[in-house]
Amino acid sequence: MTNEALLKRAREVMEIEIEGTQIACASLGDDFLKSVHMLVQALNAGGKIVVSGVGKNLHIAEKISATLASTGSTSVIMNPIQAMHGDLGILAGNDILLALSFSGESEELIKLIPAVKRLGVSVVSMVGSTENTLAGMSDALIPVIIHREACPFGMAPTTSTTATLAVGDALAMVLIDARNFVKEKYARLHPAGAIGRALVLRVRDIMRTGTRAAVLPGSATVRDAIMAMTSAKSGAALISDAQGSLCGIFTDGDLRRLLSESAEILTTALSSVMTAEPKSVRQDAFAIDVLRIFEQYQIDDLPVVDDSHQIVGYVDIQDLPKMKVI
Repeated sequence: MTNEALLKRAREVMEIEIEGTQIACASLGDDFLKSVHMLVQALNAGGKIVVSGVGKNLHIAEKISATLASTGSTSVIMNPIQAMHGDLGILAGNDILLALSFSGESEELIKLIPAVKRLGVSVVSMVGSTENTLAGMSDALIPVIIHREACPFGMAPTTSTTATLAVGDALAMVLIDARNFVKEKYARLHPAGAIGRALVLRVRDIMRTGTRAAVLPGSATVRDAIMAMTSAKSGAALISDAQGSLCGIFTDGDLRRLLSESAEILTTALSSVMTAEPKSVRQDAFAIDVLRIFEQYQIDDLPVVDDSHQIVGYVDIQDLPKMKVI
């Protein structure tokens, strides 16, 4: 095959999987809602979501279970074969089984369900249709409807596993909302790495203060700003009024733009070249909020103010890697 043909085939596969995910999305309805309510009830009763599947679906089950657990819905994985040889002890009375099988005819799962039911555990299945053995044995089901696999033989699980994973993600995210799982709780489950630090650290923990923040009155000149920014080793100067409230910001980017227009700007008052009413943040906000502002507004410098809008500090995007926030 030519390179063009290879790329064409790759795109066809992805388009088929996108189509399948869209069909699965459109199929969500009352069955999905019933399943959500059952899962919420189990979790609120102190139970956990035990996710199981066979073959490729076992790998998908592992991902769904991990996503559930990391977003506040207690979950573990259970191999149905091992379950019939002792691992059934993973299940407790308030738990709920989430069984994955596109065909709904996976022999290992079909054999497992009666044993699960004897323990008084409810079963929610994620299946490719409502007319199969597993669906008939379940207390609730989530149909994962697709029209075709991306495999040219229609055999290898491709579109079906992608759609199942997407519906599993949707389920986990819906449970976040249904159970009021806030980002502070998420942070407690992610203490390591940049995600954890960004969610745990507050702006007051990362902001510059004192001599590390360049703060000037509006009457100061561009030359004064350059000197202050150089001394503070910062990328911006904050402009304040006589009461210390934030009036504007002047960045090194502003300086470069002005210099490209005219070299006669060093004696210009900052009040005439600053960005008035810049974006700012409170010191009790989370570091993740700073990241969101930087990304949303494509800026690198963020003043920190108190409830009276007085300047208390400054966050420079260059400091975030040092804090291991990004």
